[in-house]
Amino acid sequence: MTTLPKRVKVCEMGPRDGLQNEPGVVSTADKIRYIDLLSASGLPLIETTSFVRPNAIPQLTDAEAVMAGIGQQPGVTYVCLVPNMRGFERARAAGVRSIAVFTAASESFTKRNINMTIEESLDAFREVVGAARTDGMWIRGYISTAFGCPYEGHVPVESVVRVANALAEMGIDELSIGDTIGIATPDRVVHVSEALQREMPVERLAMHFHDTRGMALANVLAALQMDIGIFDASAGGLGGCPYAPGATGNLATEDLLYMLHGMSIETGVELERVRDASRFIAGVLQRAPVSRAYAALEAQATRP
Repeated sequence: MTTLPKRVKVCEMGPRDGLQNEPGVVSTADKIRYIDLLSASGLPLIETTSFVRPNAIPQLTDAEAVMAGIGQQPGVTYVCLVPNMRGFERARAAGVRSIAVFTAASESFTKRNINMTIEESLDAFREVVGAARTDGMWIRGYISTAFGCPYEGHVPVESVVRVANALAEMGIDELSIGDTIGIATPDRVVHVSEALQREMPVERLAMHFHDTRGMALANVLAALQMDIGIFDASAGGLGGCPYAPGATGNLATEDLLYMLHGMSIETGVELERVRDASRFIAGVLQRAPVSRAYAALEAQATRP
């Protein structure tokens, strides 16, 4: 364990990836409060919203109002997804300085998710990324279904590498590799990590795990052993994938922090403050978070 990264960057996905699949629309005021609570925890990156077409994801129609209302803290990167130039122009007009683009490693998922082929999505992103670089923005890229697809099953590692190289050539600053349906196992994480690191610096790579099969933390450990030092997570374990049958939430931020801090790996994030944010949004959604660490710490706090 002495060879593992000494510090890890935790990227919070709750406000966008976590809330976008909720059956009910969370109010703008509650989203702003949720993001502000997360900002107070020391998280270095928070994915706040997405500038998609208003009728595409009703939960995210208030992107401009959310960005105008949050109290942006120094040292925190507030990332917004943009699917195309129209979304980029909206984000820029809203004062966004960090964006993300998203595609997948499997054709079927890309078609169902954004109604494009992989190549069409990459063509669209070249214009977006070029404009963002001209404006001096920080840019993140997401590759979904990097470990398996709900429609195609196994995804060849060569497909992941091809898409990753295309995004890297555009000038992406950071690339998040997604286990969209929570199907990855540690050996597969090692295999994909090795292939990607032959093409680009490990410092640019992040891992995005879902906990559908209870493998998220095991996969984090495998990635740490491959020198990966950036991980996506969602407070309370919020989220899932509407195109992946049976897919439950993202890796819970509390679970990730509990493991990393227990291993003496620094994050700069206060677990108690993340719990505050999860407690708040749980009240809004009227259900308990699925995070195991959250549940255990809450039970300990209320023990007589």
